[in-house]
Formats: sequence, C-alpha cells, structure tokens
Amino acid sequence: MANDEAASARTTNDTEDRPLSSNLLRIRIDSQTIWQVIGAVLLTLAALWAMNQMRTLLWMLILSFFFSLALQPAVNWLVERYGWRRGAAVGVIYLGGFIASILMIMVLIPAIAELARRIGESGAQWIATGSTWLSDNFGIEFPSPGTGEDVAANTSEIVSDWAKGAVGNLVGIATSGVAFLFNMATIAMFTFYFTADAPRFQRTVLSHMSPNSQQRVGWTWDEAVRQTGGYFYSRMLLMLINSTGFFFTMVAVGMPVSFAIPLSVFGGFVSVFIPAIGTYIGSAIPVLITLAIQGWVAALIVLAYALIYQQIENYWLSPKISSKTMTLNGALAFGAALAGGAIAGPMGAFMALPVAALIVSFLSNFSKSYDVVYQSPNDGGGAEAA
Repeated sequence: MANDEAASARTTNDTEDRPLSSNLLRIRIDSQTIWQVIGAVLLTLAALWAMNQMRTLLWMLILSFFFSLALQPAVNWLVERYGWRRGAAVGVIYLGGFIASILMIMVLIPAIAELARRIGESGAQWIATGSTWLSDNFGIEFPSPGTGEDVAANTSEIVSDWAKGAVGNLVGIATSGVAFLFNMATIAMFTFYFTADAPRFQRTVLSHMSPNSQQRVGWTWDEAVRQTGGYFYSRMLLMLINSTGFFFTMVAVGMPVSFAIPLSVFGGFVSVFIPAIGTYIGSAIPVLITLAIQGWVAALIVLAYALIYQQIENYWLSPKISSKTMTLNGALAFGAALAGGAIAGPMGAFMALPVAALIVSFLSNFSKSYDVVYQSPNDGGGAEAA
C-alpha cells in the first residue's frame, strides 16, 4: 500500500513538472509557405480578373458548345448514313440554315414593316376605342382625359418626338449591329470547330482521366448530346406545328397574310422556346393584334385556338415528341426556366431545360441509389400494405 502511494505521488510530480507546451500542437510557418499563400491568392485574383475581362468570350464559348451539342445528332446522322466528313456535314447544315434564314427574312421583314405601319396609323385610335369601351362597360377611367381625336393627336406627337430622337441614335444602332454580327460570326465559327472536331475533342478531354472516370464522363457527354439535340429538334417541330395552326386560324378570321405570318412565327417561337411564361406571351400578342384589327369575335376565335392547342400540346404532342429525349420533372423544368432567366435572361431560359436535364442525368450516373423499403401511410401502396 505504501509502495502504491509513493508511485502515485511520483507520477503526479512528474506530470506537474512536465512543461505544458509539450502537450500542445506546434505549427511552424516558414517564409516559403507565406510566399506560396500570397502567390496562390494573387494568381486567383488574376484569374478572376481575366475571367471578368473575357466574360463576353466565355459566354460565346458556352453558347457555341451548347449549339454544337444541338447540331451533333444531325451531323452524326449524315456521317453514318451517307459517309460524309464531319466538316462537310456541318457546312451543309450551315448552308441550309443560312438559306432558310434569308427566305424567312425576305418574308418577315416586309410583313413586320406592314404591321408596324398599321399600328402606327391606327394605334392611337385603338387606344381611344379601348378606353371608351372600358369606361362605358366597366367604369374604368384612364388618367389621360380627352376624346379619341385628342388621344390620337397626343400619340402622334409622342411618336414624332421618338422618331426625332431615334435619328440621332442611328450611329449607335449601326455600331451595335456590327458588334452583334461579329459576335454571331464568332459563335458560328466556334460552333463549327466544336462540332466538326467533336470526337477528337472528346478523346482529348477523356485522355486525362482514369478509365472509370472516362466511362462516366463519356456517358454524360453523350447524354448531353442526346438531351440537347432532342430538345432542340422537338422544340423546332412543335414550333412549326403551332405556327402553322396560328397562321391558318388568323387567316380564317380575316387577318391579312402580311400580319398573320409574323404573328404566327412570333407566337410559335415564344410559346415553345421560352418556358413557362412564353406560352402566355406567345398567345397574348396575336390575340391583342387580332382584337385591334378584326374585333372581338376574331380575337376570341384566335384565343380559343391558343387554349385548345396548348391542351393538345401539353397532353399529347409534347409527351409524344419529347418523352424519349427529355427526362425532366415538370416542377423542376419550371424552376430551371426561372433560374435560367434570372441568371442570363431569355437565352438562359432557352438553355435552362437541356442543362437541367443534363444535370439530372449527371447526378443519376454519379450518385448511388437504393431500393425504397419504407412504406409511408400517405402513399397509396403503403396504405394498402398497412
């Protein structure tokens, strides 16, 4: 017993005599480490500065890669079906798109000019008539007083002032047009190279990865081509169907062909390629213009067509065409469209759905999934099992 107490006392004394610093973790930072941290921070700031300076170029590269993904299914089909070289296949697609654009411009520009002329001549009278109708039927008074002639005179004066100011901005508009054409040419050039050299570009990227990563990234890459191409071509087909229906409906109610062409193209494009709100905008403009030119009956017929077609597209056409190309939940698609529009405007909303589908496919390939063994009482199957 005495020996145990003596041993305990010696242990206690040794612990008290041991320096406290021996129990602490010592971190030594030499001058080389400090300079390395400073260098990393400076390089990061320089990289962020360079990306900010090149943000336009980076955005064009992203758009080019997206368009390349959309073109690759058609290019692959031409290569496999007819044995063409990829560069020649891309060139033929470019030529077809250029000819189609020229023909559309030749048709749309005169039609849009005629529509703008009619709006300029009759817009003030339409406003006055609408104000009078709302006042007589609903008691809604607009703050601007006066008769229809006064409203027309004021509107004409506003349009005249706007035209005078627009003349002074012609140089700026021309400069913007040149910059726009240059950006479009740059995107077209990058898209051509990305599409023509797609297999080699893919092999170059995959060569820097392990075999297991190559399988996953390669599958995701091919899935991106399938999702983006399927989205683009299915949307083009839906736009063609919707625009054709709009055109014949407006012509049937008496709208001039020169008005029906641009309105049908606008309605079909916006309602198909702009998710969520595009459906309402693409239908509202043709209905309002028809209301102003042909009256209530014609406008109601066009509105009825828009409502009926949307039901057919939502419940039959779109599932038939897009079921094998897009695997995306409706709520997720709506949220992706809002997020894309908030980040990058209309072009972001346009690219949102294929990008969201790609992300979902990527996560499903790289994440683990398990069989669900829990049966919820709120689930129909779970309630029956209980």
